[in-house]
Amino acid sequence: MASVSNAAMHPRLLMAACIGDTQQLKDLLDEGSSVGTMHPGFVVRVDVPQPSTATTLLDVVTAVEGDSVLHVVAAGGDGDAFLESAEVIHDRARHLVAMPNRNGDTPLHRAARAGNARMVSHLIDLANKADEGLVVKELVRVENRLGETALHEAVRVGHRGMVIRLMEEDAELAGFPRDGASPLYLAILLDQAGIARSLHDMSDGNLSYGGPNGQNALHAAVLRSEVVTVMLLRWNKTLTEQGDHDGCTPLHFAASQAEERNCRIASHSKFPWLRLRTSSTTNNIPLLLLQANPSSAYQPDDVGSFPIHVAAAVGASRTVSTLVEMFPGCAGLHDANGRTFLHVAVEKKRCNVVKQACGNPSLGWILNMQDKDGNTALHLGVKAAESDTFFHLFGNRQVRMDLTNNNGQTCRDLSLVDIPPGLSYKWNPKQMIHRALTRASASHGVRRWDQFEEEYILRPRREDEETESQKLNNSTQTLGISSVLIATVTFGAAFALPGGYVADDHTNGGAPTLAGRYTFDIFVVANALAFICSSLGTVGLMYSGITTVDLPIRQRHFLRSLFFVSSSLTSLVVAFAWGTYTVLAPVAHNTAVAICVISQVVVVYRSIGRFKRMIDLVRPLYVRAGIRPLLMLAKDVFTRMLRLYWPFVVIFSWAACATNHAKLA
Repeated sequence: MASVSNAAMHPRLLMAACIGDTQQLKDLLDEGSSVGTMHPGFVVRVDVPQPSTATTLLDVVTAVEGDSVLHVVAAGGDGDAFLESAEVIHDRARHLVAMPNRNGDTPLHRAARAGNARMVSHLIDLANKADEGLVVKELVRVENRLGETALHEAVRVGHRGMVIRLMEEDAELAGFPRDGASPLYLAILLDQAGIARSLHDMSDGNLSYGGPNGQNALHAAVLRSEVVTVMLLRWNKTLTEQGDHDGCTPLHFAASQAEERNCRIASHSKFPWLRLRTSSTTNNIPLLLLQANPSSAYQPDDVGSFPIHVAAAVGASRTVSTLVEMFPGCAGLHDANGRTFLHVAVEKKRCNVVKQACGNPSLGWILNMQDKDGNTALHLGVKAAESDTFFHLFGNRQVRMDLTNNNGQTCRDLSLVDIPPGLSYKWNPKQMIHRALTRASASHGVRRWDQFEEEYILRPRREDEETESQKLNNSTQTLGISSVLIATVTFGAAFALPGGYVADDHTNGGAPTLAGRYTFDIFVVANALAFICSSLGTVGLMYSGITTVDLPIRQRHFLRSLFFVSSSLTSLVVAFAWGTYTVLAPVAHNTAVAICVISQVVVVYRSIGRFKRMIDLVRPLYVRAGIRPLLMLAKDVFTRMLRLYWPFVVIFSWAACATNHAKLA
């Protein structure tokens, strides 16, 4: 180990190295080492043998990374001036060409990282000309603290010429490091197919395929493109058998990619912000892997998940279909929890995979399989509370509703258990699922109902009374704001009627000028009904928010208030639409009509979700139980529409009666 100098790199020396000023560099070196101690503060660390001479300007390094002058020149550029500067430095301190900095980088690393291909070639030539017995192969194989050689840096910057130059010097360089990310893995990761091909060809196939965490290059390739995947499979099919530290094979990785279309930004387009839609380049990769190694479909990872489970978890229905078509038996494979791919798809709410499985007659044998807890896919569908997923299972008559899990619960029992105690929205998926099972006459488990009710309904309700009270308080505050706001708006509108008032010096002075018109009567009635309903809702909310009132009474008041506030909103929309129509119709009839139509979006939007779920339930309920439950569903739809839209009936009927009465009078 050579002695270490505490001298600092002179600023003029650093500047000359950075800009490639060869003449200034020579002048400074000729001046001797006396200027080398003018600016202390840089620590020098030299880990390779040096000539046993006095401290010179070339014995110092920068403070941050510990770069020598040759590091600085190598990273500065690869013009003629920089090449000449590197040669001047090497002639006076040949040991610097292999000296690492604090990160383990040699000047060759720095030159490659900067993309200075001529400098890389020049440093190799300088090392070849050295008369100290320095082996160039040892230089290019030096690994930094990340375990990377200069070849890694060349691959990272995507410079194929630099890669070729390094490989010409050492054909085995692509085999380093023995452990960790290889240059080939890095090239595949960066989707550099040309560089990957050069690494393979110049090493005659004797290169490392390794990657981090036990992965190989094929793990990265399947996530990049079909081109590099085919290329690697042609070189080495055994890569398909290798798992990473978690036991995941390349097929697991490929199966984890959901089918989605890629977006590409055209870099040379006049409109670079426009994203061009292109088809995915990885959709066929699972098929390629299966053709190369069919047994990989039956290779689990360390937690027992097979590729089909992974594909189901991300909703890759095309991959699931490929696996089932090529290897029908893999549909029944169980993971560590005893689940099939259908269990996984239901639990992850992958509706497309569930729909595909339920629509494939050849998969009927897995529909009622139970996991280690005894749950079928339908049990998990109830627990997941995803209505679309549940409806696909519910609408398949091969799916049994009477199977019990290890707790003795059928799907209907489970649907009742999962409904939270206390108040809840009637059209939540959990409530809809329970009603669907009830109307389809699904069976309960073999248990006394009073015991079941006590354990799963009454006891949780008593235990959660404080939580329910807090939930009711929060809901009351939110609804109260809307109720008071509507009451305020309608109260103000009652004294600011559209069209203004008759002048005091005329007959009926102070009366509304538009009184007696049908549209005006609609506005007045709607506004009054909105005020009345919001006021009733406010009164009910006062009781529902008082903690001294018994919880059941508070809940009833809240439900009534919810009905009245909802009705007041409907009435307010009608008042706005027809008030606007009344004043605009004489001068802009089309605009007035448009406003009336658009305003109803508020009313429709409020209930569109629940009606959609009702419609989605029609087909599976009919398939499962016939026409009778549909009549009950139709009754629900009619009742719901009446509760939502009764203000329309009252408003227009009242206004029509008032107008007719005025005409008769």
